[in-house]
Amino acid sequence: MAVDEKPAEDDGMADWAEALQEQKSSDATGAAPGGVLSGEAPRPFSSSAGEAQINDINMVLDIPVQLSVELGRTKVPIKHILQLGQGSVVELDALAGEPMDVLVNGYLIAQGEVVVVNDKFGIRLTDVVTPSERLRRVSKG
Repeated sequence: MAVDEKPAEDDGMADWAEALQEQKSSDATGAAPGGVLSGEAPRPFSSSAGEAQINDINMVLDIPVQLSVELGRTKVPIKHILQLGQGSVVELDALAGEPMDVLVNGYLIAQGEVVVVNDKFGIRLTDVVTPSERLRRVSKG
């Protein structure tokens, strides 16, 4: 057995050496690496990329958000707050029968009217803010 013989097992360097050799041979032939900078037309995304985006969207669909319905608002001094007790009435700025605001994480997404279903209160949406309008409002605030 000669002293300079390499062991039969692969130490991982052979793959690197082969890749470097391929790169040198492609550089020698003048081939530029693929991509936009090489002058090649950009390739469209494959269908698997679209499927990955759908899977990414599906991941956020189960994230809980705070949905609230606002009956109205008012400003009162602290001394009136301290005087509130059971049976007290607080006057709000909204009129009876007026549509109520539906908020998600504090942002208006719809308006609706109160309904009662199986002895529980609910809200029937009468006007829904479009997604583009929601984005515009969020970017302002």
